[in-house]
Amino acid sequence: MQAVVEALMRARANIIEQIRHLEAKIRSIARQNNVVRRLISVPGVGVITALGFAATIDDPARFKRSSSAGAYLGLTPRIYASGETMRSGRVSKRGDDFLRRSLYEAANALLTRIPRFSTLKSWGLRIARRGGYRKAKVAVARKLAVILHAIWTSGEPFRWSSQEPSELA
Repeated sequence: MQAVVEALMRARANIIEQIRHLEAKIRSIARQNNVVRRLISVPGVGVITALGFAATIDDPARFKRSSSAGAYLGLTPRIYASGETMRSGRVSKRGDDFLRRSLYEAANALLTRIPRFSTLKSWGLRIARRGGYRKAKVAVARKLAVILHAIWTSGEPFRWSSQEPSELA
């Protein structure tokens, strides 16, 4: 029994070492890409989410408006319309599942773990008070997709509030 446990522990150590090596490669790739570095400046968005967004969207010119990026990823309500009936349901879950989940986790981090104030966080917390944290996380994830696309196309960095630092001084 001891030999089996020792073999499993060696295998575990090898896997952990490989994970560290791959994480270092991913961070190196992110540092070399200007777009990914700008995307990481958004609160809650990490290296993997930024790389996933850049890989999934690929060409930001595919969308006329940044708001289309959220719909492309399936972060909009599913609509049922028939005759006089019009209902909106849960998110449509179209598009890339990995990126949708990553943006949801980024929204969770923004709403729960990041202490610094931002207009995006206050908007999400207002939604959470009205409709609950799950709906707020989906709404913030959609808004993050819109913001990431806008940052990519405009080339501007993320602004924590609507006022520029020069206006605050």
